[in-house]
Amino acid sequence: MTWIEIAATVFGFLCVVLTIRRSVWCWPTGLVQVLLFIVVFYDAKLYSDLLLHVVYVFLQFYGWYQWTRPEANRESLVVQTLTFGALGAWILVTAAGTLGLGWSMSRWTDASLPYPDAFTTVASLLAQFLLARRYVQNWGFWICVDVVAIWVYFTKGLNATAILYLTFLVLACIGLVIWNQRLALQRGGEHE
Repeated sequence: MTWIEIAATVFGFLCVVLTIRRSVWCWPTGLVQVLLFIVVFYDAKLYSDLLLHVVYVFLQFYGWYQWTRPEANRESLVVQTLTFGALGAWILVTAAGTLGLGWSMSRWTDASLPYPDAFTTVASLLAQFLLARRYVQNWGFWICVDVVAIWVYFTKGLNATAILYLTFLVLACIGLVIWNQRLALQRGGEHE
């Protein structure tokens, strides 16, 4: 455990708390987190996670833009839901992406735990995209990512990161409940 991992952990915790509250500050906080985790995952030879965090840099800016554009201010509390068909399609994309990336990492690199690492990468990218678009299902994908990530990080001796993802798991469950409550209020015609 290094000071970089500890700092990334703190920023990660703050990012998720701010996300649950639908605060735009989740994006710059998340940006700091992902930059720090790039270093952590390089050292741990978790290359899929490293690539994920490089992409996260751009997704942080995308989410920040999505949540701060003029139209977003009117919709700041609005969340939406995927259709059953769209959810099924995203699950298939996640499975195919996991197999493809896992195979690539096992074939062409010395990656550690290539398939679980690939799953957390592919599912995280999807969850981050769904979060930026305010789909409530982002939390379900994050829950799946967190369960696998906890095992991966404890296995790799990244204990602070594993504890962070255990905290993320709890926070994702809370986020799912809160965002579903918000969705129910919207469907009932109530707005804050």
